[in-house]
Amino acid sequence: MRAERRAEPAFTTGPSNFSRAQVPWGLDLAAAWAWRLIVITAAGLGLLWTLRYFAVITLPLAVSLLIAALAVPLVNLLRRIGLPRGAATGIVMVLGIGTVALLLTFVGQQVAAGASDLADSVVEGLQQLRDWLRTGPLHVSDSQLDGYLEGVQGAVTDSTGANGMVTRVTEVGTAVGHVVAGFFIVLFSTYFFLADGDRIWAWLVRIAPRAARERVDASGRVAWVSLTQFVRATVLVALADAVGIMLVAWFLDVPFVVAIGVLVFLGAFVPMIGATIAGSVAVLVALVDQGPWPAVLMLVGVIVVQQIEGHVLQPFLMGRFVSLHPLGVIVAIGCGVLVAGVAGALIAVPLAAAGNAVAQHLASYTDLGEDEPDEALDDDLAPDGSPPSSTPPDDGPLAGPDAPDDDEEDRR
Repeated sequence: MRAERRAEPAFTTGPSNFSRAQVPWGLDLAAAWAWRLIVITAAGLGLLWTLRYFAVITLPLAVSLLIAALAVPLVNLLRRIGLPRGAATGIVMVLGIGTVALLLTFVGQQVAAGASDLADSVVEGLQQLRDWLRTGPLHVSDSQLDGYLEGVQGAVTDSTGANGMVTRVTEVGTAVGHVVAGFFIVLFSTYFFLADGDRIWAWLVRIAPRAARERVDASGRVAWVSLTQFVRATVLVALADAVGIMLVAWFLDVPFVVAIGVLVFLGAFVPMIGATIAGSVAVLVALVDQGPWPAVLMLVGVIVVQQIEGHVLQPFLMGRFVSLHPLGVIVAIGCGVLVAGVAGALIAVPLAAAGNAVAQHLASYTDLGEDEPDEALDDDLAPDGSPPSSTPPDDGPLAGPDAPDDDEEDRR
């Protein structure tokens, strides 16, 4: 009995369990898509973070591209006349800077001439508002008004105290430094984009792999054409908004007509909301200077101009020049605001338009109906050459030779 207890049972060895685990084909495909999407998302977020970190440089460069896209037709016109590219670019730059300087000077003079009258209107309007709060349905007493005013004054004093003033001065100084640096970056970048744009793009194309250079070059040129068309359409829409709101303000005898037009023109470069927010300034000026009813009429005029722009000009011009869905515009604006605020909203839409043009251009390399759909599906589902319905051999750790039958056990 002791010998029988010491007898060891006989086991049959199986294959090695260091073999590839067999998972369902759908899970394998989902995992392959998942990790690739994670890598692409991480790369995109890293790129956005880098662009935001160097926003002092990247935003002026983006603005320079927009300005260059607007000015390049005039440079090409001067070159066709016979001027060298450098001279043509210099003339266009001087004309552009001079036009902007004259416009800002005229606006500043107009604002300075009417500032005193507007200040008197503001004081009178505040007094009327105070009288309405006391005698109106709210019946706010003088002590309550004085308490509210003291609270506001205390908050302003705290924010502009010794520490607050130092903080504000530091923030203002930093902002002014960024604006000055951005202005010079825009100035020099625009000149070199117009003068040496072809050589800069050729250098960028040479960085790409040799097999991809042709499509990279074609995609870049398509994106540039789409960008120039978008800028032209945006300028026309902004000009129409500015002229319409200026006419309404002139008819209602609202001051600062030219200044309001310039503000609306600049605000219209931010799609969907820019011109509306700029037009609200005209409503506020009308309210302060003329009273509530002219302000209501000014608001109606702004809404009418925006409706004409949104339902007539935008579909016609953007549909004619740029093929970009309104949903894509909204998503692009939201992403631009999250990344870089108002400047991001300004740049996001032309970037989306250029990306859409590049995607359509690259998709044109594939002809519709090039392969049979069933065969293409089989090829996609079976990248290793085996059809997806075939069952792979079982190479799991529990797979082994068949168990011996009873005769073999008896013989052993």
